[in-house]
Amino acid sequence: MSALRKKFGGGDYQVVTTRTSSHQKDRRKKRQRFVDKNGRCNVQHGNLGGETSRYLSDLFTTLVDLKWRWNLFIFVLTYTVAWLFMASLWWLIAYIRGDLNRTHDEKYTPCVANVYNFPSAFLFFIETEATIGYGHRYITEKCPEGIILFLFQSILGSIVDAFLIGCMFIKMSQPKKRAETLMFSENAAISTRDGKLTLMFRVGNLRNSHMVSAQIRCKLLKSRQTPEGEFLPLDQLELDVGFSTGADQLFLVSPLTICHVIDTKSPFYELSQRSMQTEQFEIVVILEGIVETTGMTCQARTSFTEDEVLWGHRFFPVISLEEGFFKVDYSQFHATFEVPTSPYSAKEQDEALLMSSPLMAPSACNSGERYSSLDCMELLEDQDSTIKLPTKLQKMTGRDGLPRKLLRMSSTTSEMTYSFGELPIKLQRISSVPGISEERQVTQTTKMTLEAISKSVADLPPKLQRLAGSGGRMDGHLPPKLRKMNSDRFA
Repeated sequence: MSALRKKFGGGDYQVVTTRTSSHQKDRRKKRQRFVDKNGRCNVQHGNLGGETSRYLSDLFTTLVDLKWRWNLFIFVLTYTVAWLFMASLWWLIAYIRGDLNRTHDEKYTPCVANVYNFPSAFLFFIETEATIGYGHRYITEKCPEGIILFLFQSILGSIVDAFLIGCMFIKMSQPKKRAETLMFSENAAISTRDGKLTLMFRVGNLRNSHMVSAQIRCKLLKSRQTPEGEFLPLDQLELDVGFSTGADQLFLVSPLTICHVIDTKSPFYELSQRSMQTEQFEIVVILEGIVETTGMTCQARTSFTEDEVLWGHRFFPVISLEEGFFKVDYSQFHATFEVPTSPYSAKEQDEALLMSSPLMAPSACNSGERYSSLDCMELLEDQDSTIKLPTKLQKMTGRDGLPRKLLRMSSTTSEMTYSFGELPIKLQRISSVPGISEERQVTQTTKMTLEAISKSVADLPPKLQRLAGSGGRMDGHLPPKLRKMNSDRFA
């Protein structure tokens, strides 16, 4: 263990091999999977009725999709039947013309020389079809029907060869075997990464040849019932594994850990460690890419059921730096180790964080728009009525039991009081006199402010007094933007 700590940079890791108990194995056997671990889909189509004729309309694809034993049987059977049929036509021509009865007449010219019976007719067909041409049997010029049959045989033979040989070539070059060298981890893990609850699994490539334009997708299969009462046995939901950021485009040279962040948009937002024991779901992973050597598209699939998702685990590192290269240790590909992880769901953690920080403004207050503190308090009160200000702040504000309308009035009055408190005492008295309109108060306030400024100028040194008394001469030394701001303030 100390060697592993030294090799991977230290740290106390508790390695947990993914060995399952007999109870878990029995549960996996009973659990009906939609997609097996090897990628095979457990779906059978039945009661097609008259729709089976659609398979014959696409005969080439039907033959390619068949298993190898049926392909070989159809291949041998088709050639055998075609050879026997064409050999029978050559024997029939010789029989109708009477060539079989005059084989020893040297003056008679038959349709096909040296064809005495059916085996000789069959050998003539094979020589013609395979273009072997031993030179003993040949078509004579006295047989026009033989020439027509020879042309028909050439055309039909080319069609059969192209169809069957092309089918066998496509069957052999299918990239299904390439998918067997793409590995997926036996289990998925849920733990905290970058401060967020994350679902993780691992994918690796055993070959040195790369997968060009490799892309990965995840589907969540889970039964649910709609508000209208409709039951969906296999509802497919998309799991974001980096589609918005481009993280789903893989450079699959070394094993990669694919992450799905469990946030408000995730179907696992309300999933906790306790609820996962009663939930039933299946995560289907689809990896697609182009095989570098053949240029054909390859797809590898696997799935993870709820009992194959480990809560509070993380994958063990498998890459180490050697002398001049990076080494991948596939013996630790499926290994995980436990890490401290909260057993609560992401939703419960967000609610707990919000409860612990009641002064945290909502998204509207954090946006670029400007809101008053009272508006933000109202938004917080609408969002969660249980959130209250601390006792110290309640004593400072003194507005615990007031209605919102009175809060607005009191806040406006307090703001005016605070603004008046910054004025001289004489101006505060003028502003507090009842019956004086706001315009009159503003005019008197402006006059008193100008008088205070003129008195303060009198206290300046003579040089600064000349600059201040010269009107726009002091502003002339300021930049245009500051002069405009200064004029607007005194206007």
